[in-house]
Amino acid sequence: MHVSFALFADAANISQEGKLNVLGVFDALQIGSLPAVHPRATLVVRLKADVTDVGLHTLAFGWMTPRGEEIWSSSGELEVGNPPPGATDIDIPVIASIDLPIKEAGAHTMRVDLDGKLRAELTLHVRIGAPSMPMHGMVS
Repeated sequence: MHVSFALFADAANISQEGKLNVLGVFDALQIGSLPAVHPRATLVVRLKADVTDVGLHTLAFGWMTPRGEEIWSSSGELEVGNPPPGATDIDIPVIASIDLPIKEAGAHTMRVDLDGKLRAELTLHVRIGAPSMPMHGMVS
């Protein structure tokens, strides 16, 4: 089993048709002061499994400061079933709403471990101060 992708977003859900919908993907935050908590960030991870992955697996997340200090972690079990008839693999979407504690500015990391092995790392850049206005117009 492997991580197809992992990202932070404002929201995500699974449609009635089984489609993964993701809204507002981001990799940077602008905050007013420290310490802070970014409420309800949505962590979206899509796992890809095949018949050799059927069974119980452990999925774990670890939120790290820019200095590598773990300030939050969570883990749970994930049971993988057989792919549907005619398919060789299965997509497993994981959607987690998380309050992200922030102690300092800089590049924070969310670690994604599967069965005790690091499978993905997401970087979230945290900046302090008023957000700068995006540049609009043509670039030549």
